[in-house]
Amino acid sequence: MKRDVEEARYPKNVRDLAKLEAAAVELGEYTSLHIQGLLQTPEYAEALYAMRRPAYSEEEVEQLVAARMARKAIFDRVPRPEVTFVQEEATLRRPIGGRMVLRKQLEHLLEMGRLRHVSIQVMPLDQEDHAAMMGSFQLLKLRDGKTLGHVEAQLHDRVISDPRDVQILEMRYGMIRAQALSPRHSLAFIEKVMRAET
Repeated sequence: MKRDVEEARYPKNVRDLAKLEAAAVELGEYTSLHIQGLLQTPEYAEALYAMRRPAYSEEEVEQLVAARMARKAIFDRVPRPEVTFVQEEATLRRPIGGRMVLRKQLEHLLEMGRLRHVSIQVMPLDQEDHAAMMGSFQLLKLRDGKTLGHVEAQLHDRVISDPRDVQILEMRYGMIRAQALSPRHSLAFIEKVMRAET
């Protein structure tokens, strides 16, 4: 009951996404503009929300950061879901929140990428073939075997349930994972960026 009361203060779209993630046995994310929400540190998330225009109030920023951090419970769930991420190289270099926030964020990426049920890949800027130039998206495979997509852009986010559309997203995600650096090479790449950028 207390958890329901706490969650009620978060926006509905945040609550809906958290419920879908909690029901997922596999999660795949491609992110092009910033570090993906589930991988963000509190400082990075706060800096990201602070940039929003029109501006959020301090209370709204605090609530949104808390909601984002609460979603990270997915990593500790048992049985563990299989979680994969593809991050654009540019997201590793953009100093959201400043250099120290970026350094802490990159260190966190390295920690998360070493978990056995988490895979982080980097899409390098010099990669010519890129199957996801239409923007970021998320795939969620649920316990009942159904797969859903989720996209968020500007003022709207939506869940994609049409099987044909989901199939396209699955095809694109498979292709970008093949085009990106391997998980092992991606962690080495993140370490290199961290040394160079911070």
